[in-house]
Amino acid sequence: MTPYHPPVWLRGGHAQTIYPKFLRHAPQPYRRERWETPDGDFIDLDWNLVDTASGDGKTPLVILFHGLEGSSQSHYARALMQALQAVGRPGVVVHFRGCSGELNRLPRAYHSGDSDEVDWILRRFRALFAGQPLFAAGVSLGGNVLLKWLGEREDAATGILQGAAAISCPFDMGACGHHLGRGFNRVYAQNFLVTLKRFSAEKLKRYPGLFDGQRMRRAKSLYEFDDVVTAPLHGFAGADDYWRRASSKPWLGGIRVPTLFINARNDPFVPDGSLPEKHQVPRHVLLDYTAEGGHVGFVSAPFPGRIDWLPQRLLGFFNTKR
Repeated sequence: MTPYHPPVWLRGGHAQTIYPKFLRHAPQPYRRERWETPDGDFIDLDWNLVDTASGDGKTPLVILFHGLEGSSQSHYARALMQALQAVGRPGVVVHFRGCSGELNRLPRAYHSGDSDEVDWILRRFRALFAGQPLFAAGVSLGGNVLLKWLGEREDAATGILQGAAAISCPFDMGACGHHLGRGFNRVYAQNFLVTLKRFSAEKLKRYPGLFDGQRMRRAKSLYEFDDVVTAPLHGFAGADDYWRRASSKPWLGGIRVPTLFINARNDPFVPDGSLPEKHQVPRHVLLDYTAEGGHVGFVSAPFPGRIDWLPQRLLGFFNTKR
């Protein structure tokens, strides 16, 4: 286990959550692939530049599910794909519907509990890469939906993945959603709302009357937004119903695949009290709860810092499960 030690100049959940946005790197080059979904929509996948056809067919493939409003250019996605490329391993970032820079076709989009979508995606990877080790990681929202899938599918998931990891996961959507509505945390919620409202406005242009546009524009919290947009678009009665049914925490006992949880105890998105404890998870689930790190922060080294601790922690864990 490689412990996380943040530099002295960077302490506190807020700093470590905001700072990675200012780590300026050139955009990560990818090879894009589009998959048509069974219901007539599409998702876009961005592959790192390692040829999946090279090697002996036994090289592990790492699949990444991004967080809310994330993409393959999110700092954590770039860092992981670059780390994989440096050691000659293929990696792919799966964009949830509408997150690849192009509006998806259907009224629905993506949400934190869409484990059926993850099931279709991972089963397709398994069919395409038969006999090749597959590992999956999910960040924040992506971590929650991945863990929900693992817990729901139980033993069936072991025939698809050799290992999994969830980073900065909001295990209890209700606890995390209300936590983001308090104090300074509301700054993060407002940042999300800007892009969520922009995306929703485009949806409304394509599908007039899809939801109450005035209520959407007036939403001042993620709860209000989910209540008027996310929940009804995806078959939930409202925000409370969505947050309850989408949470991964009730499903953790069903996880059968070796899985790593990485969370910081000072994460401003995820209250410390909502983190699962050792007695609440199966023995093959490893809990790595750091004192610092914020929300997918984990910046290390002297200023301006590096973001390579997280990908090295993930690859180190996956290497033990091959």
